[in-house]
Amino acid sequence: RQYVEPQGRKMVVNLWKSLLVFAVVELTILARNLQYNVIRRVRELNLLQATIDAGVLSKLEKNGLDLATVEKLLPAAEELGLLSLAANNQQLLVNGVAPLLVEGAPFLLPVVAGALEAGPSAFYLAAAVSGGLEAYFLANGVEIPLIGLPASLIGGLLLVPLTVATAGAGVALGSLKK
Repeated sequence: RQYVEPQGRKMVVNLWKSLLVFAVVELTILARNLQYNVIRRVRELNLLQATIDAGVLSKLEKNGLDLATVEKLLPAAEELGLLSLAANNQQLLVNGVAPLLVEGAPFLLPVVAGALEAGPSAFYLAAAVSGGLEAYFLANGVEIPLIGLPASLIGGLLLVPLTVATAGAGVALGSLKK
């Protein structure tokens, strides 16, 4: 008999490997005061082809977000000060946010593609689930084993921004429908 490893186990192992790579990269950047090389990692992970294979761009276009729409949104983003905010915080974005997005992209692209296929309701559902999970942690005083810190505090660092981002993505996607 030959043992066949379950698909779920492979995904979990790959996720842990990716998290380990991310941790090593972040520690190296912090220790050596380096800048995360976004373009090199995007090329190494072949993210452009993965984005095309997942159909993210065509699904965005189907939902109403094309280059003409992005071009129309740029003046509004400048009026709100979003572009200057990004320009003033380049180091934080490149060394803090970019590694999270780039290293997590191989796992996030299929999820995002599926959510885009389903439409804004998928993003609302994700916001409700992450917000509900944070509320559950907070209401029940759940603690993280071994370290004894409240799960609402640690989880909130991820779940609250995730709730806001997915709800915002749902609203934005809903308003783009033609």
